Amino acid sequence: MKRLFYNELKNWMVSARRKPLIVRGARQVGKTFLIKEFGTNEFKNFIIIDFERNPEFKKIFSDNHNPTDIIREIEILKDTRISTGETLLFLDELQECPDAILSMRYFHEEMLKLHVIGAGSLLEFAFGSVSIPVGRIQMMQMYPLNFYEFLLATGNSRLADLLTEGPAELSESIHEKFLKLLRTYFITGGMPESVKVYIETSSLKASTEVLSELVNTYRFDFSKYTPSVDKTCLDNVFSSCATGVGSQTKYSGLTNGFSNPTIKKAYHSLALAKVIIQVKSVNPPVIPFETSASDKIFKTLILDIGIMNYLSGMPVLKEYLKEDISALYRGALAEQFAGQELMASTGHLYYWARNEKSSTAEVDYIIQKDGKVIPVEVKSADKGKFVSLGMFMDAYKSKEGYVLSTRKYAVSSRGKIKFIPLYYAGHLIHKK
Repeated sequence: MKRLFYNELKNWMVSARRKPLIVRGARQVGKTFLIKEFGTNEFKNFIIIDFERNPEFKKIFSDNHNPTDIIREIEILKDTRISTGETLLFLDELQECPDAILSMRYFHEEMLKLHVIGAGSLLEFAFGSVSIPVGRIQMMQMYPLNFYEFLLATGNSRLADLLTEGPAELSESIHEKFLKLLRTYFITGGMPESVKVYIETSSLKASTEVLSELVNTYRFDFSKYTPSVDKTCLDNVFSSCATGVGSQTKYSGLTNGFSNPTIKKAYHSLALAKVIIQVKSVNPPVIPFETSASDKIFKTLILDIGIMNYLSGMPVLKEYLKEDISALYRGALAEQFAGQELMASTGHLYYWARNEKSSTAEVDYIIQKDGKVIPVEVKSADKGKFVSLGMFMDAYKSKEGYVLSTRKYAVSSRGKIKFIPLYYAGHLIHKK
């Protein structure tokens, strides 16, 4: 499968400001597979140390943080030669060896020309036990396949090319083809194994079985979070977040029988593990958004739309046959899809909620484009007055707003609102 992240790795490889790289991301998004492919294709020599499969290598990093000594021992144990500019050293399952994270700062300081990549799952928990070498390493986040990558994987490269050109008016037949494939993606999601099985079998049921296995893997990981986080609470919160997409998240509403501090801890542990995404509200919507983002008013997305689907217990075939995909599961799937596409393309996610007690107005997402704040609504209906969107645009003098739905591309009579097909969600900041 062609992954856009491969290009990011190539840019890192040739960058004059390159530092040791840590690739973050939830389990099973394809980190190890892609880095192996990258190392094999782009380097004369590729060396991988998997701390989970080969725990004996931990001692090398725990005994000594001197890069020269570390490399010498690896060369002996691996019976190979490590050469700067020709070798990629890949430290996998990095969470199993926090000392290796610490050592990466010394590779930057003393052996900068050597290409070093670290990766793993639950890294944020490992970071809590070591001092992060800020300024001496780079970090990149990897996500599941986005819709563009899904199109490439399923042999629809011409449609994928159309997406990269940005929102535009398309013929009815092409529009309908996009919507049909999008409906499939809503069910399979973007987890590599789920997409692979669907391609091989053309079976949504088989893809869903993979998602079941992935969810069980995530739940198995709950025991690794911290001993102080209740596993039952984690399980309940995980499922509740899936059924609550599109609604404001309240800790007390996520599960019963646990105190708010316990639920809060479970929620933020899931966020640290990258299996859920916290979407903070912003008011006023000023750039950078984080300066006015609220820790108390927020919504939640799941890592992947396929996993959300499975956790929600949605009957696959029944929902797949619905004509209006933006109405699937009360419209929550459309909001989930738009959110994860925006997250993958921008690296952050926010929405607008009015703070006044008597008001429930909110705009699903806000994005930054050319230094301007643009509100984005995700709708299941083609008609409507879009009250919250209009309220936002009036209050903040916005000259442009987007509505994502299943209707074809169009512009309002006054030219301020653009109606953009949902499948363009990851390409809203495209510059022609």
